[in-house]
Amino acid sequence: MENLNLHLVWPEILLAVSASLLLGFGVSKTQNRAPLVRMIAIAVLVLFSVLSYLMGSQDGFAFKGALEIDAFARYSKFFIGIAAAFGLVLAGNYLERENLDHYEFSVLTLYAVLGMSIMVSSNNLLSLYIGVEMQSLALYVMAAFNRDSLRASEAGLKYFVLGALSSGLLLYGISLIYGFTGSLDFGVIASSIKANGLTTGVVAGMVFLLCGLGFKISAAPFHMWTPDVYEGAPTPITGFFAGAPKFAAIALIARLAMGPFGEITDQWQQVVIVLAVMSMFIGAIGALRQTNIKRLMAYSSIANMGYALVPLAAGTVAGVRGMLIFMTIYIITVIGVFACILQMRIRDGMVERVSDLSGLHKTNRGLAISLTVFMLSLMGIPPLLGFFGKLFAFLPAFEAGLAWLAVLALIASVIGAGYYLRVIKTIWFDENEQEFVKPVRSLSLTSAVSAIMLVGLVLLPFLTQSGQDWISIAATSLF
Repeated sequence: MENLNLHLVWPEILLAVSASLLLGFGVSKTQNRAPLVRMIAIAVLVLFSVLSYLMGSQDGFAFKGALEIDAFARYSKFFIGIAAAFGLVLAGNYLERENLDHYEFSVLTLYAVLGMSIMVSSNNLLSLYIGVEMQSLALYVMAAFNRDSLRASEAGLKYFVLGALSSGLLLYGISLIYGFTGSLDFGVIASSIKANGLTTGVVAGMVFLLCGLGFKISAAPFHMWTPDVYEGAPTPITGFFAGAPKFAAIALIARLAMGPFGEITDQWQQVVIVLAVMSMFIGAIGALRQTNIKRLMAYSSIANMGYALVPLAAGTVAGVRGMLIFMTIYIITVIGVFACILQMRIRDGMVERVSDLSGLHKTNRGLAISLTVFMLSLMGIPPLLGFFGKLFAFLPAFEAGLAWLAVLALIASVIGAGYYLRVIKTIWFDENEQEFVKPVRSLSLTSAVSAIMLVGLVLLPFLTQSGQDWISIAATSLF
C-alpha cells in the first residue's frame, strides 16, 4: 500500500466499486431493474463530480506516480461526470420507449467515465493506454447497443475496427518513446528530452500518440468513423459521444503536450495546427452537404474539435485556459441540442432528417426557440455562451503569434454558420412535412435538461468570473 495514496483517488474508487456492484445487482435479478440501476448510476456520477470538486486542496500522485491529481484533473473530472449524468438522464425515456432499457447501459457508462477519469489524470504512458482502452471498450458496446438495428451494429463494428487502428498507433508511439527515453513516466520522459535533446524516435512516437488521440476526438483526417457512428448509434448515445469522451481526450492531449513534451513545443505545435486546420474546414464544409441531423452534428463536432485545438497550439497557460472554457461551453450546448432532438418524434420514429424539423415553430414554439438558441450559440453569436467560447479559444492564438491560424478559424466559423442557419431556416420558414407525435408527458426529464442548458447559455456569460478563476487555476496546474 506504500505510495498508492488511495485517498487521492476516492472518486475513481467510487466509480469502480459502484459499477461492479450494479453489474452484480443487475445479473442477480430476474426482473428488469434498469430504471433503478440508472437512477443509482446518475447519483454516483453526480457524487463523483462533487467529490472531484471538493478535493480541491489535495494534489499529488497516486499508484506510485501513475496518476497525477491536480486542479486540471479535478476540473476535467467534474464536467465529465456532470456530462455523463445528463447523458443518462436523456437516455431514460428513449431507452424505455424503444425497449432498450437494460441495466448494462448504465454500467457501461460508469466504466466509460472511469476510463475518462484515468485518462485526464494520467502521468504514465501505461496508465494513459489503460484509460483510453477502458473508455473505448465501453463506447464500442454502447454504439451497437440496439442489437436489432442493422445501422447500430454497423456503427459499432466500424467504431471498433477503426478504434483498433488508433490503439495500434498509440501503442507504437508508446513503444518508440519508451525505447528512446527508457521510461513510461511523464516526468522522466520530460527530463530525458531536456538532458539528451531531441531525437527522431521521440518525435515519431509523439506524432503517433497525437494521431491516436486525434481519432478519439474525431479530428480530421481521423474523423472517418464519426458521421457513420453518430448516425447509426441510438440518439442519446450519440449525444453522450459528443460530450464527455471528447472532453477527456482533448484534456489528455493537453496534458501530454504541456507535460512530457513541454520542451519540444515547436515540434508538437505543427501536428496540432495541421489537425486543427483540417478539422475546422473538413467539418464545416462536410456539414453543408448533410441532410441527416445526426450526421450534421457529427461534422459540427469535427469542426468544433478543430476550434478547441487552436488555443492548444499556442502552448501557453492562456491556451489551455481557452481550451477548457471552449470545451465546457461546447458540452453545455451539445447536451442542449440532443435534449431538443430527443423531444421530437414523428410517426415513423425519431427525428433524423433536417427536413423533419420543418414547421416546428407551429407545433412546439418553445422547443423551436430552444433549438434556435443552441444553434446560434454553436455559431458563436453574442451574447450567447458560444461567442465567449470562441473568443477565449481564438485569442491565445493571436497572442502567441498565430494570428493566421485564428483568422482561418474565423473563416471556418463563417462557413459553419451556413448549416446552422439552414437548421434555423427549416424550423421557422419551411412548411410542415411531418406531423410530430405529442409527448406522453407534458414535462419530462428531457425537456428539463434542455431548459437547464438554455438558461446556462443565456445567464452564464454574466456569472463567469468565479468560473474563470477556477479554470485559470486548472490551466496553470499543468505547467
